[in-house]
Amino acid sequence: MITEDSGARAPRIIRDHEVLGEAGLVSMVEVLETRCERRFRQMADQIPVVDLEAALGDNAPDGLLGAVRGAAERIGVIQVINHGVPDDLLADYSSRIGRVLSLPRADKARLASPGGHPYRGWRQWPDDFGRLELERYNVAQFDTPADARAAGVPAEYASLYQHPNVWPPDDQELRGVTFRYLDAARQLAGRVLGLYARALGIAGGTFALGALPHVRLTTNDYPAWSYPDTGSDEDKLLLLEHADDSAVTILSQEGDYQGLQVQPADGSWLPVPVVPGALQVFSGELLTRWTGGRLRAGRHRVVAGGTMTRRSTAVFCYPSLQTVVEPLAPFAPGSDGDYEPVLVWDHVRRRVEAYLADYGRPEQKAAWRHGKPYVADLSETSAGR
Repeated sequence: MITEDSGARAPRIIRDHEVLGEAGLVSMVEVLETRCERRFRQMADQIPVVDLEAALGDNAPDGLLGAVRGAAERIGVIQVINHGVPDDLLADYSSRIGRVLSLPRADKARLASPGGHPYRGWRQWPDDFGRLELERYNVAQFDTPADARAAGVPAEYASLYQHPNVWPPDDQELRGVTFRYLDAARQLAGRVLGLYARALGIAGGTFALGALPHVRLTTNDYPAWSYPDTGSDEDKLLLLEHADDSAVTILSQEGDYQGLQVQPADGSWLPVPVVPGALQVFSGELLTRWTGGRLRAGRHRVVAGGTMTRRSTAVFCYPSLQTVVEPLAPFAPGSDGDYEPVLVWDHVRRRVEAYLADYGRPEQKAAWRHGKPYVADLSETSAGR
């Protein structure tokens, strides 16, 4: 049992030879949780908003690292402010991609991947009734295999970029802005992984992404819900529950409602608040593998609501393609589950086939097989037509 007057004071530990008033003998009890720790654990359960500069500074606020550790272990998401990604870069990208996604559908269809690649260019995603659930714009790290090789990607991996990015012809600046966004998010991913190492009490470079981490970007636009409302979130899912296959994912969200939800270990769903200036960092499956299951991959979904389109931009960050991910030394002795070593190249090169197997519609799979663009059919009453 702990008795204390404030969270800042060291806890007093009652052992088996002490008596608490009329309560009698306390037998072999040693509870290590202080009121301060309980408060920060509750914050973690509610998704902490972390001042990254303060957390990485020489004098991190008391209990903050515990809150970060708790959130990483139980939920798999934190929000960060003072994150180092320039506000003007975020605003510039949002403005430019917003203009692209507001173009007439026929114009956007010309931005679909010529070869039907689901992670290049523009596409729409309808539900089984032809109602638009989301539309997205995808960008790979490099435009071509030649660009990848020039940047240092080993030649045997350059085929990952044989399907080119698709850029709108009337905005020559979007490409440069997007690549600067990718680079800023990659740097933030490295800092957050350093924060996780610090929160766990291990060496700061434990979660090393390598000289050339693998990254990709997706912007999702979610329409306002204009169909009958049953009152159940499960009937208004715009993005099904999943965990990302990355190490970490850097997310920015815009909208007038908390449509993004995250699932803690008890199976419930928590809304992720829209905090001005904050970015969300989701732990991915590779970070779970690195830690032998200790750090939880953030399972999340998106539900409809609000009166305006909700937008999010995700940058998925992986170690370099030649990295083998397996439980690292601090976690290997106590790791559980199936965490066999995986080469990042093998992990990401199978993504398209795995996606199409799980979510692809027959016409989309056919387009991919035949190397043709895919534009989904929408119902006459759907948003996005």
